[in-house]
Amino acid sequence: MKIDHVLTTCPYCGTGCNFYLQVVNERLIGVIPCKTDEISQGRLCIKGYNAHTFVQHPDRLKHPMIKEKGKMRKASWDEALDKIVSEIKRITSEHGNDSVAVFASAKCTTEENYLFQKLARSAIGTNNVDHCARLCHASTVAGLVYSFGSGAMTNSIPEFEDANCILVTGSNTLEAHPLIGSRILKAMENGAQVIVIDPRDTPLSRLAQFTLHQKPGSDIAWINGMIRVIIEEGLFDKEFVDGRTELFEELKQVVQQYTPEEVEKITGIEPKMLVDAARTYAKADRSMIAYAMGITQHSNGTDLVKSLANLAMVTGNVGKESTGVNPLRGQCNVQGACDAGCLPDFYPGYQKVNDTGANKKFRGAWKSNLSTKVGSTITSTMEKMESGEIKGLIIFGENVMVSDPDIAHIEKALNSLDFFALVEIFPSETSKFADVILPAACYAEKDGTFTNTDRKIRMLRKAVGPPGEAMPDWKIACELGKKFGAEGFDFSSPAEIMDEMASLAPIYGGVSHGRADTEVISWPCPTKDHPGTKVLHVDGFKMGRGKFAPVHHSPPNEEPSEEFPMVLSTGRNLFQFHTGTMTRKSPKLEQEAPEPYVEINSGDAKMLGIEDGSRVRVTSRRGSIALVAKVTERIIPGTIFIPFHYAEAAANRLTNPAYDPIAQIPELKVCAARIERS
Repeated sequence: MKIDHVLTTCPYCGTGCNFYLQVVNERLIGVIPCKTDEISQGRLCIKGYNAHTFVQHPDRLKHPMIKEKGKMRKASWDEALDKIVSEIKRITSEHGNDSVAVFASAKCTTEENYLFQKLARSAIGTNNVDHCARLCHASTVAGLVYSFGSGAMTNSIPEFEDANCILVTGSNTLEAHPLIGSRILKAMENGAQVIVIDPRDTPLSRLAQFTLHQKPGSDIAWINGMIRVIIEEGLFDKEFVDGRTELFEELKQVVQQYTPEEVEKITGIEPKMLVDAARTYAKADRSMIAYAMGITQHSNGTDLVKSLANLAMVTGNVGKESTGVNPLRGQCNVQGACDAGCLPDFYPGYQKVNDTGANKKFRGAWKSNLSTKVGSTITSTMEKMESGEIKGLIIFGENVMVSDPDIAHIEKALNSLDFFALVEIFPSETSKFADVILPAACYAEKDGTFTNTDRKIRMLRKAVGPPGEAMPDWKIACELGKKFGAEGFDFSSPAEIMDEMASLAPIYGGVSHGRADTEVISWPCPTKDHPGTKVLHVDGFKMGRGKFAPVHHSPPNEEPSEEFPMVLSTGRNLFQFHTGTMTRKSPKLEQEAPEPYVEINSGDAKMLGIEDGSRVRVTSRRGSIALVAKVTERIIPGTIFIPFHYAEAAANRLTNPAYDPIAQIPELKVCAARIERS
């Protein structure tokens, strides 16, 4: 009997916990926490403990497949790859390179994502490459780049324990990022004051010293209101504001109109609670802000992120330990996919595609004539697919028929394509539309790295082989690149891929598999002897001075009406992850949360004759779904909440595709709906 314990990184949220996969005779049998891991500290959440169970599920894709006469048949790798290349070449020759798009994956390694964008840019000739950060944290990148010059978490996960105050907003931390939530609980034990601002009661809000419930989509108002209190009462950090920021007077003028009483009219937050929260945050020596998609997924998401940056800067809570603005990334490698250049406007390391110097550098390195035209985002790509402007699509590891807003629109877009290739580990709602399907290896079947939410490079190590003929995505991308006739796809390992990326992306300049195997490195790490950077902006901002953003509250794109009187919001629960592709193949997780549901306030439920457990129908301007009602006090009157994990009652059939004009992130957190007994 052969027994191995292979140290690797969790494939779920962006926390980046390490654990050991237990392998007996090439079979995964369990997970053991890693006591020496500085992130997980020998603990895991329920998803982490079950991260092995889907890997060798019988439904895994095992062979390439090609659609003929409406049905999929097995194919050889050469036949399937040749089909993809010939179809993409046909489309680009007839309609131009920008008639094709590539969607990368936050579930794949950083090395693989580096190859995905290189494939799009160097082999196909388009900057039409994007990934699911567009649907979760695109506004984080845009907002924090504006305010600080860098679009990433400013501090590190362990620092939460030493904060004096932690403001959590738009994040159900104990369910979506349980190991980060446990750090916040530890901080409370150490005497920290915790402020939770959220339309729902969450496990963390029930324990926090301050819990404020705002109307969905009203966040800029309460943030401006807190800043006004801080300035009016002289609680702002004058030395920091004068020495390290600009546009303070403009911000001061804007926030003047956000009196506590005016904020209450917009948000529903009582004036005294707002004032007490503002004072608590401002008076603490070390105050951290943590947020997630409750902030970013709005039609003004970029301004919301800028507002949180305003709050941190006005109090001097940037550039030192246990402070800062800390977006909690939703997927294991959404940070790494962004870093690797899977964005339509950035090469690896956030170097602009329309910058002459950057274009010249990558053109020389890749020996390819690269476009300087900014590419199409996921949201705009869907529109261009439906209109016929984009005719070919390659997706690596994304189930857009569950994850994207207004699913009826996504279905029309996919049906409008001339050709669609999908690389996946399981059949999915999206795979039904594919012309070619390629079977991929999952996290436990390959080497590489993830970059977690606080910029740490985390190793993946192969524990078992992939099923059937499945291959790691990096090998698939290399084979495609070579068949397209492009140079620079002759890699023999993920370590070689990282070496190339590090040579071109200064923030990864000192990163290698050799170092990451033995050290905990946080980018920026520009040289081989650099230790990495735990806290950003210590000695100054990348762009010089931090920039305040004087922004006003604006209502959501869609507000309640007589026909649709409720506000629908979406999110996650503890037991499922994203579109359920992996967790719903895990028996214990599926047992705990097996079916879709909608939360409704008990008062609203009584008026509508809805009881706990009733079958109900929820309808918006875009569609209708049937599911079970959960009557609760967790949610404020006039609102309903649906987790988006369940394809059989997909919340995103209802959500609003209206998007932020800067980041083009959809407004997934607010739409008008009605609920009735079915």
